Amino acid sequence: MTTDHDADFTRFVDARWPRLVRFAHLLTGDFHDAEDLVQTTLVKVCARWRHLPAGEVDTYVRRALVNNHRSRLRRRRVAQLLTPFVPHRALRGHADAVETRLAVAEALSMLSVRQRATVVLRFWEDMTEQQTALVLGCSTSTVKVHTRRALAVLRAHPALAAYASAGGERDE
Repeated sequence: MTTDHDADFTRFVDARWPRLVRFAHLLTGDFHDAEDLVQTTLVKVCARWRHLPAGEVDTYVRRALVNNHRSRLRRRRVAQLLTPFVPHRALRGHADAVETRLAVAEALSMLSVRQRATVVLRFWEDMTEQQTALVLGCSTSTVKVHTRRALAVLRAHPALAAYASAGGERDE
């Protein structure tokens, strides 16, 4: 017998799945890890679903994703070999987009977990500093510090150097 809570949770997952996976992908840098992270997190959220205030569900789930990602990194025992480039070229029409995506992924991988989460929440999820602080469970000033340091790393990264000059427009 399914309850209203179960139906609400199912509707939430159906509506938010793609966005949650994109968010997790930006946190993890790997699509398969992102799906695993979202699934694991949603299993935990499902157990608490009845107790979550309706207006705070999105914040709770994002915070759970960030926390579960941090926990997974602490427990990870096997080192993964990630290459900063794709071995084979994509179709010519998409080469620039692929190169840009790879440059961003490579630069994001240089950030700490907290900095990466802050940048993804602020600029991908388009959250305010206050909303980001709420999700990360820290102060607004901590969000500002992480953002400032992360942007400095990103601007200094060789793959993104062209974007750092002229306010984000690429020099040709």
